[in-house]
Amino acid sequence: MASDNGIEVEALVRVFGDEIRAVDDVDLSVAPGEIYGFLGPNGAGKSTMVLMLVTLLPPTAGRATVAGFDVARQGPQVRSVIGAALQESALDDFLTGTEHMDLQGGLHGLSRNERRRRGAELIERVGLSDAAGRKVGGYSGGMKRRLDLALALLHRPAVLFLDEPTSGLDPQSRSALWAEVERLSREDGVTVFLTTQYLEEADVLADRVGIIDHGKLVAEGTPTALKAGIGKVSLEATPANPNDREKLTAVLARFGEPAAASPKSVAVRLAAGAEQLADVVRALDGDGVEVADLQLHQPSLDDVFLQKTGRSLEGDDDSQSAA
Repeated sequence: MASDNGIEVEALVRVFGDEIRAVDDVDLSVAPGEIYGFLGPNGAGKSTMVLMLVTLLPPTAGRATVAGFDVARQGPQVRSVIGAALQESALDDFLTGTEHMDLQGGLHGLSRNERRRRGAELIERVGLSDAAGRKVGGYSGGMKRRLDLALALLHRPAVLFLDEPTSGLDPQSRSALWAEVERLSREDGVTVFLTTQYLEEADVLADRVGIIDHGKLVAEGTPTALKAGIGKVSLEATPANPNDREKLTAVLARFGEPAAASPKSVAVRLAAGAEQLADVVRALDGDGVEVADLQLHQPSLDDVFLQKTGRSLEGDDDSQSAA
């Protein structure tokens, strides 16, 4: 394990074409052994950042080092100390899980005995022992993501990059992957750079998070500190009659600023906190607005994103060619 396996990014820029600044003057620092969650909607610049840090895409400007190696000038050294499980896997449907591990180990220069031992250990760790001898073409999406993780760990990397690692996974597979990532950081001291759109994932795993929007880093800190900065609880209400949504919005607007809500609901951050609930209920009754559901929520990372950008993080369909 490298003694300095952190990540340092200074004024990093990536421009596509003449005007698309997918990553726009970003500074960030990830400490050795830290799990850093990089959040943002589709098209925000998350994957572009990862591609630069793993040396698959050259920066337009700025500087970045991974485990002390410059990503633009020392690509081979960077690649020797990192593992990466990117959105697009490079699995061969006609090879078994064991054959994938053996091939990857050979590419990393591991001996035959080490490939077998390490491969079997990782296959078991990600819960694929029963499927190790089956061709990957018959694997589910969750099984392929877990095999990707095992392959990324084969050569004991100092820094692990995970780009949307649980996208499309069922809850059980997602929890298993979370547990393994947490163990890697806690027990092995691996630095983890994790991009995700899932707020729960960042809350559960990340020591710190950075929120990117339109290529710019708009917030950074621990999940607890970022949520504490919002300070106010939110109230989410669902009208009993969908036609009353506008009336419901007007009533709630008297009590605070808009907050993230599910598609059929309306939410506000209560200006005076939870003690306003009784006043809200009286106002709804006075305006003849019947609600099917009324819930108080503590501040979330989505509230942080909404405050910083004016839009919700989860469920955002915004996309562009430079993800």
